[in-house]
Amino acid sequence: MEILHNSNILLHIITGSIALLLGLIALTSVKGDKVHNTSGKYFLKFISIVILTGLIGVFLFGRNTFLLIITVLSGYVSFSGYRVLLLKSNTPKAIDILFAIISLLTLTYFLYYFKSIGMIWSPIIIYSTVGALLFIITYDFMRYLIPRKKYIKHRIWIYEHIYKMTSAFSALLAAFIGTVFEEYQPHSQYIPSALGMLIIFGFIIYVYKYGLRKLPK
Repeated sequence: MEILHNSNILLHIITGSIALLLGLIALTSVKGDKVHNTSGKYFLKFISIVILTGLIGVFLFGRNTFLLIITVLSGYVSFSGYRVLLLKSNTPKAIDILFAIISLLTLTYFLYYFKSIGMIWSPIIIYSTVGALLFIITYDFMRYLIPRKKYIKHRIWIYEHIYKMTSAFSALLAAFIGTVFEEYQPHSQYIPSALGMLIIFGFIIYVYKYGLRKLPK
């Protein structure tokens, strides 16, 4: 089991590092071009392996349960960010609702577990991660109330895609830096997340003011 555990950790680290590089390429390339689309596609593939190995680490090898909520956050925003790009609509789909419910149930499980063991991590990390996941799940249910024509006309899916995929990248970056520079926590974990939010707001403002007509429909 120790060999399997170490192999799982190694695969988690390698695929996470590659996903970070691909995510950086996707962020810095021209949106909608071949480089952006290809790097984004492979980013999703590698982050899927990161999420899988993270879940294996928590449930099979009994790793830090807080990793569960970080893993679910990364997985949910990656999946939802891909789906909104694929559908370009807010029409309810069973798979999207199911994935949101599973993520919400996982969050509930974590909060129950967290209550039973007490505050062993920095509150700013715990509350911000839980809040981020709860916020995006709540939004994804609320967006079904937006009139479909208005949603499509204003291309709200573009802003969703920016938020969710950049959130996936920043969550991965925060987990990576927070682990490598563990002695500097919680700063080494929340600073990358804060930087990710600044990037999100910057992209959204730019697209809203200048770039909407240039992006693919």
